Amino acid sequence: MVWAPDYITVADARAYLRVVDTADDAEIQGWVSTASRDIDDHCNRQFGQVDAAEERRYTAWWDVYRRRWVVDIDDLDDDTGLAVQVDGTAVTAYTLEPVNAVLTGKVWTRLVFSPDAEVQPSGAEHEVAVTALWGWTTVPAAVTHAVRLQMSRFAARRDSPYGIAGSPDQGSELRLLSRLDPDVVVSLRGYVRTRRPR
Repeated sequence: MVWAPDYITVADARAYLRVVDTADDAEIQGWVSTASRDIDDHCNRQFGQVDAAEERRYTAWWDVYRRRWVVDIDDLDDDTGLAVQVDGTAVTAYTLEPVNAVLTGKVWTRLVFSPDAEVQPSGAEHEVAVTALWGWTTVPAAVTHAVRLQMSRFAARRDSPYGIAGSPDQGSELRLLSRLDPDVVVSLRGYVRTRRPR
């Protein structure tokens, strides 16, 4: 998998649209890519994975209630090769949270330092370096479903002048507004990431 991929293939999209030929493949590819990025924007995250472990830098913050240093990290569901350093010193006493995330098909989004960690962060900017296989090993089914729905909306838009589908005469008029399909929003409820204000 790659970082921020298209979440369905053109063949998947063609099957969903019940298109039997390949004449519109270039346009379908555009719909798939656009729908995939729209889902990323809505969820404040992407659902691919880097090809190899890479280092990313973060700033820790002090959780006054738990009395622990916390680092909000990018999505992670594979701890193979995971390495954490604070200002160049390796740290192994930490917990990935939410603790049961991977067991429920989600990802870890925080790293919490234990009080007995080899070294504690100070809150200095970008002092925590984390090397990992960032991202999701598999795209959640809700995301691929959402891309199919949104992509089919783009397909319908091609035949809807001025964003109006249906017939006013028959009472089936529908305006295709410039936002995600409501069913897409419902499908993605459990995947929207809220980021802590900095």
